[in-house]
Amino acid sequence: MSAQAQLAEAISPTELRRAFSVFPTGVVAVCALIEGKPVGFAVNSFNSVSLDPPLVSICVGNTSSTWPMLAKADRLGLTVLGASHSELCRKLASRTADRFEGAAWTAKDNGAILIDDGALWLECRQSAAFPAGDHEMIMLEVHEAKLFATIDPLVFHQSQFRELMGET
Repeated sequence: MSAQAQLAEAISPTELRRAFSVFPTGVVAVCALIEGKPVGFAVNSFNSVSLDPPLVSICVGNTSSTWPMLAKADRLGLTVLGASHSELCRKLASRTADRFEGAAWTAKDNGAILIDDGALWLECRQSAAFPAGDHEMIMLEVHEAKLFATIDPLVFHQSQFRELMGET
């Protein structure tokens, strides 16, 4: 039996999801106008990759029905969601809810959608995609960035939204 097969037998997806949940992550909305309508979803698999050239990455599940639509967009808006966005995040992660109901967002001329009251806005273009198990890793070129330093990010830890604690 191969080492990969042994590892797959040793760790179930449920156990692995629970293990990975101890690592706190931010949550990023990935959105664009598609045929005049807002389309987007939430990811917590966002990483900074390179400063020169400016690159970030996201990972998208192979079963996503939203990513094939977004992958066609010329520009994507990535918003690091703010601490007040837990309800919106749940909608963006839902397969059935109206993901943008009650959400305040800004559409750019290039089609990128950015969520109001986010901690960071990035306007990106897809530059590469790589198979990564049951996901696809997407590399994105960053073309614009706007930081909102007074807004705390939404944090996801052990399957719950958390707040950052300031210095005491």
